[in-house]
Amino acid sequence: MKHPAPQGRFKRLFSIGSAAALLSFLVAAPAQAAAADIPGVDEIRSSSNLKQIANIPKPAPFAAENALNSDWAFQGKYAYGGNYNGFTVYDIRNPRSPQVAAVVVCPGSQNDITVWGDLLFLSTDSQRSDDSCQSTSVPSTAPAETPRWEGIKVFSIKDPRNPQYVASVKTDCGSHTHTIVPGKGWDKSVYLYVSSYNLSGVSLPNCAWPHDKISIVKVPLKKPAAAKVVATPVLFPDGGFPGSDYGTATSGCHDITAYPAKDIAAGACMGDGALFDISNPVAPKVITTVRDTENFAFWHSATFDNDADKVVFTDELGGGGQATCNPAIGPNRGANAIYDIKGKGKKLKLEFRSYFKIPRENASTENCVAHNGSLIPVKGRDIMVQAWYQGGISVWDFTDSRKPKEIGFWERGPLSTERAVTGGSWSAYWYNGFIYSNDIQKGLDVLEVSDRRIDKAERERTWQFNAQTQSDYRRW
Repeated sequence: MKHPAPQGRFKRLFSIGSAAALLSFLVAAPAQAAAADIPGVDEIRSSSNLKQIANIPKPAPFAAENALNSDWAFQGKYAYGGNYNGFTVYDIRNPRSPQVAAVVVCPGSQNDITVWGDLLFLSTDSQRSDDSCQSTSVPSTAPAETPRWEGIKVFSIKDPRNPQYVASVKTDCGSHTHTIVPGKGWDKSVYLYVSSYNLSGVSLPNCAWPHDKISIVKVPLKKPAAAKVVATPVLFPDGGFPGSDYGTATSGCHDITAYPAKDIAAGACMGDGALFDISNPVAPKVITTVRDTENFAFWHSATFDNDADKVVFTDELGGGGQATCNPAIGPNRGANAIYDIKGKGKKLKLEFRSYFKIPRENASTENCVAHNGSLIPVKGRDIMVQAWYQGGISVWDFTDSRKPKEIGFWERGPLSTERAVTGGSWSAYWYNGFIYSNDIQKGLDVLEVSDRRIDKAERERTWQFNAQTQSDYRRW
């Protein structure tokens, strides 16, 4: 998501080439027809094969409307839910009756979250006075010499009910999202690919222009306090996509999804979709890139199929804060794009096959666009669960990359019909037979799926799940 943090910052403001072009495009969209079949406020609707079995509202420290829930990570019997003001640990031993196990207050949007072994990592992508959990916001108007910090925070979760802050690493332009790539062989470290960007077009404190790189943080698993930046590879030495009236110029990446077992990663890099060779974790190399100058405004995230011969890229039109699930925007913008991966080794190519967008119309007050999801591990099929903010949760099949189809959905009605409120499902992931959604305003939702196409889905046996670090579920 590119929604600005509650404290705001100029380099995070969403700008698409000529920002006025998108703004006029969205503003010009007519009010939705009264006849549209849109649920009422908080009304729940779903297909017959998806059922909500639990909900826990945001805990008290995160109850405010501007304390946005964000991403998920899972390990064993615990789910870790990010929030712009910290994170919540849930005990999910009984998915029908999850419990809050711990709440950690540590402001720093977006608090994108991952876990590995006894460690938890948080992304801070807002300028803070220091790296502590008591830091304050530094406004973009502050003098250049004002102390600023943003980057990666490291916590010990050896006791999941009592996380301990153990280290921090400052990174250029902060950390909007990050991706875990494990070390190989004797290398008992993990590498964090830190994605961040600069949309301003000018150099800013802690974020020089242009920003066509990522930061790679090495974390020794036995000595996490020694974590540090070990490389800052420039992924787009030619500057990448220069931008247009509709599409965003490339200035960094929003998200990278790694498939370590296959030495490959997919990058959603603002104006470019990319495939990377990650056989050397500290020196990723671009294999190929692709652009969609007609329909993609902002390349946001990526998901491989299990064979890594397809990749789904998402377009976060409007930065996650706009109503784009309506006839005025249409079916191809703010959608997913499915690409087949052709060739081998250094000759891999991305070939476009189709778009997928949820078929339901949303109210003009509902932010709705393609967002975070994960594969459901069904052998022989490519099935994904995905969050669409206030568009709800969609389960869809892209086994035939030319003919994707939705096979299930669950949604709430708008938070309000009087004003736009940022809300809905930020991330919806499959874990151990259930779907877990981190709703921006409503908290944790757990869904149960009852569908013959999914009933034989594999259960996670590694007891660790980070959506942006995919594993081959046939090896579980």
